[in-house]
Amino acid sequence: MIKILIADDHLIIRQGLRLILETESDFELIGEASDGAEALSLCKKLKPDVVLMDLRMPNMDGLTAIEKLHVEQPNIAVVILTTFNEDELMLRGLQAGAHGYLLKDTDRNTLFNTIRAAARGETLLKPEIMARVLSQKSVAKIESIELINLTDRELEVLNAVAQGERSKEVAIQLGISERTVKAHLASIYNKLGVDSRAAAIAVASQKGLLKDHYTETGLA
Repeated sequence: MIKILIADDHLIIRQGLRLILETESDFELIGEASDGAEALSLCKKLKPDVVLMDLRMPNMDGLTAIEKLHVEQPNIAVVILTTFNEDELMLRGLQAGAHGYLLKDTDRNTLFNTIRAAARGETLLKPEIMARVLSQKSVAKIESIELINLTDRELEVLNAVAQGERSKEVAIQLGISERTVKAHLASIYNKLGVDSRAAAIAVASQKGLLKDHYTETGLA
């Protein structure tokens, strides 16, 4: 059972999400918050697996709440669910530790899959979101690679993860063990100064470390 907490200042949004989440037998809605501060307080008390977090809320906004939650309770996954379709907010949210970024008009299957991926500690980004992340690449690609000093294998793992592949799938693709994939990810996190896949993807995209997969395939 995946325990979920909703943080959104609009009651009608919370009510709508409640009805949608209640249709899935493996979801349990355990709490609702109307701002970031209340979300942090409820997370301490209720220990959800996943928080659906709006960005713009009174008293404490979603980005601040994500940053604090990531420090105080890093085991709780956050999926941003917002009406704001802005690249800067998206990157800041992923860098702050969010496991997903969805707009409120997303379809319910995408919402369910993203929640389940977040609960597993994975990051699931829609192709159009990933394409926009990739579009934020730095022009100093070669310089960034040299400064960060990722190995060729680490770059292969990083690009596979950025395309939404799980550790097991990456292992099969590269012909290595899942344990080795996780070791490479730990090294990547250390070199990029992050502690999650989403943050690694966001930072790597800004530094031009990711292949332009979605642009090449026409999704950008």
